[in-house]
Amino acid sequence: MDGAARHEDRRSEPVKVSAEYEGIPGDIARGRELARSFLARVRAVQDRAVSDRAADLVQLVVSELLTNACKYAPGPSLVDLELADGLVEVTVWDSEPVLPVAEATDPGRVGRHGLEIVMAVCHSFEVHREPVGKRMRAAVMLTDDLNGTALGRPS
Repeated sequence: MDGAARHEDRRSEPVKVSAEYEGIPGDIARGRELARSFLARVRAVQDRAVSDRAADLVQLVVSELLTNACKYAPGPSLVDLELADGLVEVTVWDSEPVLPVAEATDPGRVGRHGLEIVMAVCHSFEVHREPVGKRMRAAVMLTDDLNGTALGRPS
């Protein structure tokens, strides 16, 4: 097998990582580290371009979703990161069945902006109730578009 064929084989391999968290101090920092390591693997093993902006946004999304899980859901949570079609899918499961709702814009509100931030910077965001708890999935584009505009939802 020549180098180009090996390169294509690596790029077609699924890239996914999962971690379990307990809802304790330090989980959010560990989640961001998981994201950094995952993106380093995407860059190195998959030889995929990952913009610095995308790397920051993936860490931000993991941080915000995991913060909500630690803050509002009792017990464990799970984080999955997966490379899919030029996107990083960030999935967080927690044990709380109540679905999050973004609050109306209020510049005077202190805190509780995490879901608004996630929805603004992601290509897509969805929440599903599970038999136990809920699963939130957000997708972040790996690269900036050619116009250098935000990585959020398509226009």
